[in-house]
Order: sequence, then structure tokens, then C-alpha cells
Amino acid sequence: MTMSGDWLASRWRRGAAAVLAGALPMLAFPAPSWWWFAYVALVPWILLARSAPTGGRAAYDGWLGGFGFMTAVHHWLIPNLNVFTFVIAALLGALWAPWGWLVRRFLGGIPSPVRIGAALLVLPSGWLMVELVRSWQGLGGPWGLLGSSQWQVRPALRLASVGGVWLLSFLVVVVNVAVAVLVSLRRSRVPAVAGLVAAAVAGSAAWVWAPRPVPDGRVRIAVVQPGIIDGTESGDKRFAREEQLTRGLAGQHVDLVVWGESSVGFDLARRPDLAGRIAALSRLVKADILVDVDARRSDRPGIYKSSVLVGPDGLTGQRYDKMRLVPFGEYIPARSVLGWATSVGRAAAEDRRRGTEQVVMDVGHGLRVGPMICFESAFPDMSRRLADDGAGVLIAQSSTSTFQQSWAPAQHASLAALRAAETGRPMVHATLTGVSAVYGPGGERVGSWLGTDASTSAVYDVPLADGVTPYVRYGDWPVYASLGILALLCAADGLRVLSGRRRAPAPQPPPARTVHGSPVRHGR
Repeated sequence: MTMSGDWLASRWRRGAAAVLAGALPMLAFPAPSWWWFAYVALVPWILLARSAPTGGRAAYDGWLGGFGFMTAVHHWLIPNLNVFTFVIAALLGALWAPWGWLVRRFLGGIPSPVRIGAALLVLPSGWLMVELVRSWQGLGGPWGLLGSSQWQVRPALRLASVGGVWLLSFLVVVVNVAVAVLVSLRRSRVPAVAGLVAAAVAGSAAWVWAPRPVPDGRVRIAVVQPGIIDGTESGDKRFAREEQLTRGLAGQHVDLVVWGESSVGFDLARRPDLAGRIAALSRLVKADILVDVDARRSDRPGIYKSSVLVGPDGLTGQRYDKMRLVPFGEYIPARSVLGWATSVGRAAAEDRRRGTEQVVMDVGHGLRVGPMICFESAFPDMSRRLADDGAGVLIAQSSTSTFQQSWAPAQHASLAALRAAETGRPMVHATLTGVSAVYGPGGERVGSWLGTDASTSAVYDVPLADGVTPYVRYGDWPVYASLGILALLCAADGLRVLSGRRRAPAPQPPPARTVHGSPVRHGR
């Protein structure tokens, strides 16, 4: 047994190594943003699962690695959810147990070239299934998808327009599997190198042949970021600061002004004075103002978070109610069972209510926008639907005031680059407290970020584009392809089991016995 094998023989040391290996990919995301590290970050985890003595241990390595990954990408939640952060990470980490088992099955021992070739398809497909399941809003949503680490890489953004963030995740895992084979199985370099070449060829083909967004003019969009305002009467003080910053936009010829999430803490139907003040601002800057109301509604029960458009004559009637709420932050799943989370962290004391449909708003100047609120910008299907419904600009109204000193604001802002590249539509990420950012139709950054310490307004010349990206047209096809690959694997296993049963020798009859009870051997 090798020295590393001796060291990993301890279940505790092996478990700690699995947790650490699973946490490594977090360095590829903002704030470190080592995008290049994503292509090798899974290698230690793959090598560990590959070396597991049994399939059950490999599944356990997958679970512990998943726990490490989920804890790392959500570490900024710990001050708010405390121990519950680790409970959630342990539950969701179990999704990687089958993936760990698959790693050992295809790469364990001395695999044949055929097994390695299959691993280059099956393991990325298995990873995509984990990302798909945990992307369900009830399980926390698609935060920290591996492909989203490539938000600032132009070739990767180009690929996102073809197959979304899912295609990026698939290709990143392909590279990790190939590197793991090159490191641990030097006699099997040919299929590993072939996998790397195939990934490079596919990426290059997409770069060359995928349609590019067609430039279609520009619009001037202003972002108002008031910064952190705490203390008593913070709602009134924040509104006054937003009002002051918006007045400074007069004469700058803007087409739309966007305020951040929870920028208005009062129902505007109940506060016509506030609605009138926003309308006066709209007349001053000669543009509609998109605010975000976080309040109990007057026309129906419950608290809603809503994007509300206000024009020079007051409320326009165009409104979007947030559909996908943040678990524990805005509602508690199965509150009757998990309501105790409010006693150990800053979980929602009262559940917010959900909207029922997405909305594309006409804001004048020939411009139509598709609003999303907070972590809805993490869901590729929502921005895709808005683009398909005719939105010329995607907008995310957000607030990360609770997590200002963490990696969360920068990571949240980076997601808008992926959504822009996927849809071929520019995206404005406007926050209450930063980071605010704007991206063009190809995912390229427009202007400067407004950091977490900024209390200001900024005007961006946002490039528009026409045309439909392959991702908007064909949707999540990498996910369906991965499902097909795994279905073929299951079918092949089923056929192998059936053929094995057919080849099994017929059972021999029991030996006959004499009158004295002694067995008689057939054929003698």
C-alpha cells in the first residue's frame, strides 16, 4: 500500500479529505474568481472517489464532498442561519453520493479505454443531474453552478449562448475527468487526451458558428444605489436618499431609472404621497422609474416583493410579483416542521407570497424590459422566458445588505453576465447596497461596478441587440442530452443483467438418495 493509501486508510482522515476536496471549487467563484481553477478543482475529489475500496465508500466520499461544496458556496449564510447552514449542506450534499459511486465504477482500478471514454460522458452527465435537482427553488436554487464560474471568460460566454450555463458545467467536468485520468492513469493517456481535444473542438466550433447578437442601438439606463441605511425610520430615510440621487439624474437623457430590491418599504396604493413623489421624479428626469416594493399589499392578503413601474402620471399598472422566493430568507419550507430555524438564525418570521407569472414591461422609448427580483437572476429559465417574450433588456433588482462583507455580492452580480450571454440581451443588476453591474448582450461588462461601499447613481449606455440565441431557441438541451446518456447507461446495465441470466448454467438436480439415505452421484 502506498503512503497516500496508508494515510487515507483512516475513515476520519479520508472523510476530512473528501470535505476539503469538495470545497476547493469555491475558489473559482467570486470573490477569488480563479476561473481557470475550475478546470482542475474537481481532480482531488475524483481521485479520492476513484481510490475508494468499495462502491459504498465512494458514494460516501461523494456525499462528504458535496457537503464541503455546499458549505463553501454558501458559507456567507453561516452568520444568519448558524447551524442550519450545515444541516442544509448535509442534506443537499447527499445528491453527490451517486456521482461518487459512478466515479469509482468508471475510473476505479485500471479502467479500459472504453470505460474511460464512457466516463468522459457519464460523469459530466451525472454532475449535471446533481445541478439540475438542486436548482429546484425549494432546495435553494441554482447558486454556485460550476459553469457560472466562467462568467468573465469570453469563449465560455459564447458557449453559454449555445447551451446555457449547463453546457459550461458539462465541459468543465469533462476537462476535470480527463486531467484526473492523465494524473493517475498514465497508460490511459490516449482517451483522456481525446476527450480534451473533443472538448476543445466543440468549443471552437461553437465560437465560430454560433450566431452573434446583432447590434440594435443603445439606451441610457440609470441605476440608483442608496447604500446601507439602518436604524429607526430606515424606510423613510432610504426613500429620501433614493429621491435625492434620482434628482441628480435630471438632464442626463435617461430612458429608464432602476431602484434596487426593497427600495420602497410601503405599499404605494396605501401611500399615494410616495407614489406622487416618484411620479414627480419621473417628470423631472423624463423617464419611467422601476422601483421594488416590499410591503403588505392593500388589495390582497400577505407581503409581496414586487417590481412596480411608475411614470410621470403615477402608477402605470405594470407590476411583477416575485415568483421564486429565497428559502428561509423569505419563507420557511414546511414551516410547521422547520419553523425552529427562526430561533437559531435570521430566518423569515412570516412567509412572503408568490407571484404567478413573469411580466415584460413597456417603459416607453420603444423599450421593453423583463424584471427579476434578487436570486431569480440565478435561474436561467426565467431570463430565457423573458427574452423569448420580447424583453429587450433584462433587469434584476437585488439587495445583499445582510452579506456586505462576504463573497455573496460579487458572486450575485457575476450571474448577470451569464444571463446576458445566454439570451443575447443586456442585463442590469441594480442593488440597494451593491454590487450593481451592467452587462452587454454578449455578457461583456458595461461601465464600472458600484461596490458595496457606494451610495450613488450611475448612468450606463447599454447596447441593445436583436436575434435569438440557440439557448433561447432550444432551451436546456445539454440537460436532456445528459439524461439521455444516463438512460442509455441504465439500459445497457439492464441488458447486461438479462444476458447474464440467459447464459447462467441450469441448476443441477439434487442427488438421488438410496434406501439407506446415501446420495447417489449421477453418471456413476
